[in-house]
Amino acid sequence: MATNMRGLTQFIADIRGARVRELEEKRINKEMANIRKRFKDGNLDGYQKKKYVAKVIFTYILGYKVDIGHMEAVNLISSSKYSEKQIGYLAVTLLMHENSDFLRLVVNSIRKDLNDNNEIHNCLALHAIANVGSREMAEALSEDVHRLLISPTSENFVRKKAALTLLRLYRKHPDVIPVQEWALRIVSIMDDPDLGVVLCVTSLILALAQDHPEAFAISYQKAVDRLNRLVVEHEYAATYAYYKVPIPWLQVKLLRLLQTYPPSDDPTLQVMLQVVLQTIMNNCNEPSRNVQHNNAQHAVLFEAINLAIHIDTNSPLVNTAAVLLARFISSKETNVRYLGLDTMAHLAARTDNLGAIKKHQGTIIISLRDKDISVRRRALDLLYSMCDVDNSELIVGELLRYLKVADYGLREEMVLKIAILTEKYASTYKWYVDTILELLSAAGDHVGEEVWYRVVQIVTNTEDLQAYAAKVVFEYLKSPSSHESLVKVGGYILGEYGHLIANEPGYSPIEQFQVLHSKSQFCMAPTRALLLSTYIKWVNVFPEIKPQLVNVFERYRHVLDVDLQQRACEFYALALRPEEDELLQNVCEEIPPFPPRESALLNRLNKKNAESEDKRPWAHSGNGTLERQPSKMMKKPTLIDTNGHGSNSTGDISQDIASSLAGLDLTSSPVAMQSPSSLSDPSATLAAKGIPRLTAGPNVDRWFDKLAYTADGVLYEDVQIQIGIKSRYQGPVGQVAVYIGNKMSAPLTSFTTALHTEENEALSASFVKIAPSTLAPRTQIQQIVQVECKKVFRKPPILVVSFLAGAHQAIAVRLPIVISKFLEGVKLGPTDFFERWKLIGGPPREAQSIFPISLDATGHIDLAKQRQVVSGHGFQILEGIDPNPSNLVGAGIVHTAVDGKVGCLLRLEPNKEAKLSRITIRSTSEDVASEVQKLVQKPLAAEPSGPGEKRTT
Repeated sequence: MATNMRGLTQFIADIRGARVRELEEKRINKEMANIRKRFKDGNLDGYQKKKYVAKVIFTYILGYKVDIGHMEAVNLISSSKYSEKQIGYLAVTLLMHENSDFLRLVVNSIRKDLNDNNEIHNCLALHAIANVGSREMAEALSEDVHRLLISPTSENFVRKKAALTLLRLYRKHPDVIPVQEWALRIVSIMDDPDLGVVLCVTSLILALAQDHPEAFAISYQKAVDRLNRLVVEHEYAATYAYYKVPIPWLQVKLLRLLQTYPPSDDPTLQVMLQVVLQTIMNNCNEPSRNVQHNNAQHAVLFEAINLAIHIDTNSPLVNTAAVLLARFISSKETNVRYLGLDTMAHLAARTDNLGAIKKHQGTIIISLRDKDISVRRRALDLLYSMCDVDNSELIVGELLRYLKVADYGLREEMVLKIAILTEKYASTYKWYVDTILELLSAAGDHVGEEVWYRVVQIVTNTEDLQAYAAKVVFEYLKSPSSHESLVKVGGYILGEYGHLIANEPGYSPIEQFQVLHSKSQFCMAPTRALLLSTYIKWVNVFPEIKPQLVNVFERYRHVLDVDLQQRACEFYALALRPEEDELLQNVCEEIPPFPPRESALLNRLNKKNAESEDKRPWAHSGNGTLERQPSKMMKKPTLIDTNGHGSNSTGDISQDIASSLAGLDLTSSPVAMQSPSSLSDPSATLAAKGIPRLTAGPNVDRWFDKLAYTADGVLYEDVQIQIGIKSRYQGPVGQVAVYIGNKMSAPLTSFTTALHTEENEALSASFVKIAPSTLAPRTQIQQIVQVECKKVFRKPPILVVSFLAGAHQAIAVRLPIVISKFLEGVKLGPTDFFERWKLIGGPPREAQSIFPISLDATGHIDLAKQRQVVSGHGFQILEGIDPNPSNLVGAGIVHTAVDGKVGCLLRLEPNKEAKLSRITIRSTSEDVASEVQKLVQKPLAAEPSGPGEKRTT
């Protein structure tokens, strides 16, 4: 840069040649005066502006204040020459802060450069936006940055910069970015062939997904697929291999992204992820001598272990990880020890089986004395996380010994953790009191108010502990120096429970008074106030030392502190009242037990550790929550909700068979049409969960309704894509083949298929394998869906197919997987049928409705279609049951994996004259009855032309 401008070169040489600061300032002041004069005179060409602004920038970089050149920098940005535009952008990013008024003048110039076909100009504009990042700039230009990111004509290096610029804008002004609107389009870039682009977009998605997990849920599948291609299939260019590790930065970000979401229920994704994690761990079994190779492998490995712990702490992978971590915490390298301890702390906080970690307890304790404070802090976290009833005394004892020599930055956190562990895992009251008082004695100023508050609560609420606590705290107060927190605890406990030990040798009232009062002169006013409260309690229980106590109150009546003076005056007046006075006795009553409450120590520790920016759902060991079983001594009683479950009503089974099979009554009032609700459009609910709205079209519902009672056919078709279905079911399981064809002459990129099941506890549906990311022109792929019916369900799963074809497109359609697909026909004779029909009875296990029907071209009932629909829904049509040949009677069993078999009976009674039909479904499950009735009725019903039909039962 300077070689093209001799004036700038000479100016820099003069500055460097200045031997003292005064000469440097003199040269700069002279140059600034000349530049100011030149700018004021005007008529400068582009070269001169560039040269003078470059001198101003250099002066600013040296640390001098500059107040000129802003307008000239704005003008340089509008130049068509790269060298001038570069200096202009450099000046804007360095000289102008984000609230500068000059920035308003450059927004249009930056937008012009963003829309320019010159990718160098695009990059300069993106750099300026990312470096300045003002709200006004974000609001005005975020759309243009997003357009550069998703444009197929943008160069890869421009798209990388655009992704990172959006990330910068989101971190500064998250409300400016329309995340929900852009989510699917941004996620589609994870399939880009350029891994550099994928890396930058993954960084952006990682930040967005932490705040908007639902909108970016599909990124979970994309991340698993990309990891599988990198780690298992080795699908990457040689340029992205860093010391034989495939693009470790991307692997780390993808593994961290997966930790943002709860473990997937999709068995295909689970298997792929297990293979990926196992491969990563196998690759790290033998350490390399190359430091860079080890660093890259360890970076990936530790994130992989964190993910394995996040998915399932009882998996074999976690056992393998525990063996690897044991090796790392003994490593000679500080960074490896730190990461090993940190990851093992995560494992200890999540797992129920600490056996593998306890084997290395000695190594962890040694790490408390590591020369690096960050390692010592991680060792503290790990000891806190791995503590349980069995090793609590050893760990707490070690922490107490280390507390006396620990760094001041660690002591407050150590005190909180020791107090929490002591309370939670105390085996005896004696050990609890001894440990807490030793902590109060040793920790000094690092003991917060919450610690001694909690000691007081526990002693007050535990009657067996009170006398022993009074003895021990009295012995501690005998020492020459006692910290003020210990004096507070002693004042409270001796005031409340000193009378329990007053008759024992060495603990007489006068000795208690002398020991406690000797500490008051070294205490602050709040502690002295507490001791005055202790003395008034003693006036009531120790009348033999009343003169000494009254003397103390008399002296404190004249102190300057208002609170102490008021207390002393009030207590003095109380102390002079007669001993049998009820007022004194009422005021000095023993404090009642505290109500159950959450430990303030946990709240304090949670608050202390809540400043982390890591928003992954798993809780780190340092947050103070321990879910393991506490000791029986400290366990609090819990309220158990014992709600009863009423038995199901059996229904009326005395109904006469003849009346239940009576013909359709045509004398009844006109009926209304009820539109089936079970298959209603759930678009609003899906949209709230980040799933695209169901694709609408004239044929979409018709295709779905037909496939509900047929095994194969077209589910969706438009000018770009066709989706077909073939299915087969046996018992509670089924297999659905989804055929997706590309009808265009161009490939569909970023191709993704996903299934969304709202009733996961009742129906499971998953793909056998992940779809390829590109669908070639005029080709078709097959996706197999494994289905299992666990319980009765109402809502079919949603198939979402998304792809890039110019723009990002998403098609969401219901898969024809309904409860009747798991219905198997059963042959019954008349006697068996009537017996079951009567046994099931009427409502609520009967669903019945009357609906209009259409006649065929000859004016007759379309019996062929009715038989096709009934048998297509799984019923066995029973002949010879109903005397009317137009009526249909069917029977079947619905198979479910959890609830077992559910019987189902059907009777369909069409009437040609009225163009009406009555359908009756009886089932041992009222949910099956209502659902099957709606499914069978919908394809048989005529299109409504009047009021809707209503249920008659």
